[in-house]
Amino acid sequence: MKAARLSVIAGVAVLGIALAGCTGGGSSGGSSGGDAGANLTGKGPITYVQGKDNSNVVRPLVDKWNTAHPSEKVTFKEQTDQADQQHDDLVQHFQAKDPNYDVVDVDVVWTGEFAAKGWLQPLTGSFKMDNSALLAPTVKAGTYNGTQYAAPQTSDGGILYYRKDLVPTPPTTWDAMLKDCAIAKAHNIGCYAGQFFKYEGLTVNAAEAINTNGGTIVGDDGKTVTVNSPEAKAGLTRLTDAFKNGDIPADAITFQEEQGRMAFEAGKLLFLRNWPYVYSLAKTDGSSKVKTTFGVAPLPGVNGPGVSSLGGHNAAISVYSKHKATAFEFLKFLQSEETQKFFVTQGSLAPVLSALYDDAALNTQLPYLSTLKTSISNAVPRPVSPFYPAITTAVQDNTYAALKGDKTVDQALKDMAAAIQTATSGG
Repeated sequence: MKAARLSVIAGVAVLGIALAGCTGGGSSGGSSGGDAGANLTGKGPITYVQGKDNSNVVRPLVDKWNTAHPSEKVTFKEQTDQADQQHDDLVQHFQAKDPNYDVVDVDVVWTGEFAAKGWLQPLTGSFKMDNSALLAPTVKAGTYNGTQYAAPQTSDGGILYYRKDLVPTPPTTWDAMLKDCAIAKAHNIGCYAGQFFKYEGLTVNAAEAINTNGGTIVGDDGKTVTVNSPEAKAGLTRLTDAFKNGDIPADAITFQEEQGRMAFEAGKLLFLRNWPYVYSLAKTDGSSKVKTTFGVAPLPGVNGPGVSSLGGHNAAISVYSKHKATAFEFLKFLQSEETQKFFVTQGSLAPVLSALYDDAALNTQLPYLSTLKTSISNAVPRPVSPFYPAITTAVQDNTYAALKGDKTVDQALKDMAAAIQTATSGG
């Protein structure tokens, strides 16, 4: 589990420095003409491109496919484990119209950028996916401007880790959690932490606060600025107030995923927002002081479960592929129940098929699955936008300033909106 999740964490940490996306180039989004209209019935060998296969899930699946499809074999092109390098490698090959990058693994926050540039094959017409068995938020993350461009492959959502020896019943709302902070104070430990350093994880946490209170950052078109709203203010104020009064400890301003995990495992936190990968480590790390004393719950919201930012990866077909019919069949193979079960059992990667979260055997092996289903079912993707790198920079810079007290929440949201407006209107 650790290797699988840490590769995603590396991606979260560096996505903020990815190349700024803007529209232009390639065929128009959703168009059936140009490159998107070519080679629709082509069959033959294809190449699948993905980041480092730390959990050894890709190679066995490729071997299985190749045994069953000897004339349509898949070659696995393994990238590095760094998300910014994966992103830039894909950009380079798309710009060169390379026909040899047939199916590509796309981080959920890259979909808008790649689709707007006309690089991804629209999953419409004969390539329409059957999404009926999938968790709805995973499909939304692969959709841009009303058209699906990427097939959900693996997902992820934030969950609340808590000390069940100190809080037998986990809080379901933010206010209830803050009341429990008195317990943390009585035990001389921090109450709550998430990821608050200035990097992609801060966008995740800020978006969760804003979305939980009913706010949004941009509209469904990926560019209309909506963040300067009373709902967004209420969400961001929850975080700034918690920093001011110490419910979030001061050192959490330096926390990425691993700093929070280590603090929780050391018994220094009552509550921690993090990803599912922490579960296995907190249970098995030799230094963990909470192996038998922690539990998991959905993120707390206003009147019930909160909104998680959606993580995960999707698979997409390049518009430059010569063998798109084979590529489409490979997408369906990646979404099959057998493959999805292999992802979760072999790599601890969250499946996109809803039914697997209710599988009794899987829940025995991975007890956090039912909680994770609640998280992903309520999750909201970060803005699916061709301007995502600029949007996340604006969110990070201004949220960080507000958490440190360098800006008021009102000023931070005003400046955030202005920066996003500049980016989305400049192209």
